[in-house]
Amino acid sequence: MSRRLSTVGRLVVVAAVVGLLVGAVVAPTVWDRTTGPDGSVAVIEMHSTITTETASGVVDNLRDARRNDSIDAVVLDVDSPGGSAAASEQLYLAVKRTQQVMPVVVSVTGMAASGSYYMSAPADAIYVTPASSVGSVGVRATLPSEGVPNGEVVTGPDKGSTGTQTEVRQRVESLRRAFVGSVMAERNDSIALTRAELSHAKVYSGVRGVELGLADSVGGVDTAIGDAAGRAGLGDYAVVRMESPQPDVLSQLGLGADTGSERGAGTHATFGYSGTDTVHYLMLHGSLETPGTEVSINASQ
Repeated sequence: MSRRLSTVGRLVVVAAVVGLLVGAVVAPTVWDRTTGPDGSVAVIEMHSTITTETASGVVDNLRDARRNDSIDAVVLDVDSPGGSAAASEQLYLAVKRTQQVMPVVVSVTGMAASGSYYMSAPADAIYVTPASSVGSVGVRATLPSEGVPNGEVVTGPDKGSTGTQTEVRQRVESLRRAFVGSVMAERNDSIALTRAELSHAKVYSGVRGVELGLADSVGGVDTAIGDAAGRAGLGDYAVVRMESPQPDVLSQLGLGADTGSERGAGTHATFGYSGTDTVHYLMLHGSLETPGTEVSINASQ
């Protein structure tokens, strides 16, 4: 009887030791699972002039964020003077679509002007620093040359151009109305500017931007991340930074000093042809070396 009890006792001790060893192995895994982050906030950069390539990178990152179940909110880290009107519109639509799926907060770490402010407008909140800049809600375009070049015959008046000067001005005005209308709608009751004042396309300091309702509060990237996490209901969260490519600005916009020689270069060697007189529509603050004259329309309607 005593021998049987002794055997049972040894089995109990062995079982206890095995239990402790298994517990030591399993416990860290259980601990990690119970103390891991509730979700993630993705930080997506736009730190360059907006071109087809840079916009595509950000649009792809936003799409990835929407499709990734582990990402619950997005912070846009913006430092850009804007750029191509078409690319800026694509960014606006991508940000708006993302904001309908999850919280989107903007942190203006340098400048959010023209096209980059356009892309920021649909966000749930816009944070700025005192030294950052926001605004420049307007559109500009290069005017095409008038008439048919000497020594050429065309089958139609618009064969050598993407539009007449009148058509370009009308297109710029249409883009301006869409830009101003979108900002007024997105910022809604927050904005303290009239449509006419917004159409002046002024750039404001971060603090003044908050006062006028172009931004919501002063704060850095960390503040924006915390706000985005709070809107997503995350108490504990990881931060994932998604960087975008930064190509050569002038070459992507087609506005380099040697644009004329490159445009239609394949046919120039044989026919002496310099290509179609292409109009560049820009949501860009500041100046770039551009072919021809630029037109800026900031009407008050």
